[in-house]
Amino acid sequence: MKEYKITGLSCGHCALKLEEQIKQLPLGEEAKVQFNSSKVVLNEEMDINAVRSILSSENVRFETDGKPKGPNWLLISLYVSFASFLGALGAEWYTDNSVFPIIMYASATILSGYSTFLKGLRNLAKIKFDINTLMTVALIGAVSIGEWKEAALVAILFGINELLESYGMEKARRSMESLLEVAPKEALLIRENDYVTVSIEELNVNDVVLVKTGQKIPSDGVVVYGKSSVNEAAITGESLPVEKESGEPVFGGSINNEGVLHVKVTKPYQESALSKILALVQEAQESKTPTELFINRFANYYTPAIMLISVLVMVVPPLLFNGAWGEWFYQGLAVLIVGCPCALILSSPIAILSGITVNARNGILIKGGAHLEQLSRIDMIAFDKTGTLTLGEPHVVAERVYHPDFYKIAYAIEQSSSHPLAKAVITHCVELGVEKTEPDEIKTVSGQGITAEIEGVTYRLGNETLIGDLTDEEIKKEIEQQKREGNTIVLVATETEVLGLFAIADEIRKESKDIIRDLHRNGIKETIMLTGDHPIVAEKVANQTGVSAFFGGLLPEEKVEKVKMLKTKGKVAMVGDGINDAPALATADLGIAMGKGTDSAIETADIVLMQDHLGKLPDAVDISRKVNQIIKWNIGLSLGLKIFALLLTIPGWLTLWIAILSDMGATILVTLISLTVLLHKQKKEKS
Repeated sequence: MKEYKITGLSCGHCALKLEEQIKQLPLGEEAKVQFNSSKVVLNEEMDINAVRSILSSENVRFETDGKPKGPNWLLISLYVSFASFLGALGAEWYTDNSVFPIIMYASATILSGYSTFLKGLRNLAKIKFDINTLMTVALIGAVSIGEWKEAALVAILFGINELLESYGMEKARRSMESLLEVAPKEALLIRENDYVTVSIEELNVNDVVLVKTGQKIPSDGVVVYGKSSVNEAAITGESLPVEKESGEPVFGGSINNEGVLHVKVTKPYQESALSKILALVQEAQESKTPTELFINRFANYYTPAIMLISVLVMVVPPLLFNGAWGEWFYQGLAVLIVGCPCALILSSPIAILSGITVNARNGILIKGGAHLEQLSRIDMIAFDKTGTLTLGEPHVVAERVYHPDFYKIAYAIEQSSSHPLAKAVITHCVELGVEKTEPDEIKTVSGQGITAEIEGVTYRLGNETLIGDLTDEEIKKEIEQQKREGNTIVLVATETEVLGLFAIADEIRKESKDIIRDLHRNGIKETIMLTGDHPIVAEKVANQTGVSAFFGGLLPEEKVEKVKMLKTKGKVAMVGDGINDAPALATADLGIAMGKGTDSAIETADIVLMQDHLGKLPDAVDISRKVNQIIKWNIGLSLGLKIFALLLTIPGWLTLWIAILSDMGATILVTLISLTVLLHKQKKEKS
């Protein structure tokens, strides 16, 4: 399958019709016309000219056809039509000659309505009913009964409607396209002490590229020379720069703020985090939500039903209630126009596309409109603890010093270890400015700790088992107290006395408490922590973060069972790191991974927080609920205005211009309301 960019596609209903026609061509069974991204996906062996012919029926063409972008003829024709309409009104006012105004009205009708008219005639010949069919029948009917003025006004207003519809969708598309433009195009490859400009597709693993100030890093890699601050907003949505130096990883698409970096490529661009993000965002544009699918199915029955209602309005009052044929024929034509499904079909896609775009700019990757819609319906969010609510990095929370050499000995022993607890001790000692001492001999005792000889003295560092019976009552009480608080104990001792102890715990993320509070404010009823850690540790973290409930000591399969249990009470999202929590993420109604752009996080969950924290999660929930609320408003407005206009047929007050204004009004409101989603990020940044 191959993607082709197309232009001129401004009608969602038209896109569905075009797709149906293309699918009837040889090898066209899997063809797709993507309205949101303005693309057509075709089998490469299809007859491209046959597809081109079908597209041209709706004034749609391939972007590669090379037609230069000229003036907006629809806009020009509307200007001329409106001028002709005003001229006709003036002629009616100043002269009794009826021929000249009719010519002017006819000119206005033809200029602004000829495209719709031609499409409608083709549809009538094929007995297909869509918006163009409805408008064509209405225009023919209006002219046939001598309503030249109203026919011209209907054609002009419908043209304005099409223009506004096209503008709204194009605005959302341009917003998405600007997001996709973050991908770099070229790289400066270092080759044999020379620099060669190459396309990013030509880069291979282990190639070294030069990245100057202000340039984009071409692909995921690691810094091998230089030091700079890097803007990673394209990946993580974070506006603050991140300091990078030799040995540190960098993302493709991030911008070098200052200095010069030499970056060794670790992944070809096609496998980079940015490439995967952009591919998934593009796919997400075209995934249909349950609401959209329902609207599309509804529209297939809605238009023929309107045609039937129109006929009944024309026929029933004159036959059964002695109504005037001309009057009710006119009312029936107005019903046709009221029935145009433009606003209804636009109720969802612009809002969905805008929501996905804004989230992507914030570093929140939502893999489709269905997941965005699902997020808005979530009642409960379950969190893994380690690496999610906590940093996943042990740190010293308390220490007790019983001998002056405590820090010096602990630092000397731990500096050779890569154990997470050792890192916590080393970091703490460095912060305290402890002098570095090299041990003479080191020996690891499996499951207990380390023994070392320093300046002829044997020391032990580890748990209570390694220290043995050296602890007195005071030390034992301290150890028990720290354990009750959920901390891990590291003791340091000689063969005769305890020098001191460290109490170590996983550090709570600073933002966790505020995030949980904000989620509750945004309508999440319950927040639940699921962890494999000891229940005492779980209780401590739960109290510090403010989650509604917690479950500790869980195996991966037990997390799955808890998620299933929660699903019996409502819609559940699960937040984890995308690796260890994969079963629970898959079981939940919505899986949310956080992973700083890691492959596993991107591939596992329905939604990915590209940062290494939960800071943007409340924002994602807020955006999703705003989008869902807007879609409901849009559907209500589009149907409400149509119902109101249709009710005017009962007293016989409905006119053609009122009908088209109701349809145009609904389209304008739906478009403008949907585009307000794009303002969400700007408001957040200003606040």
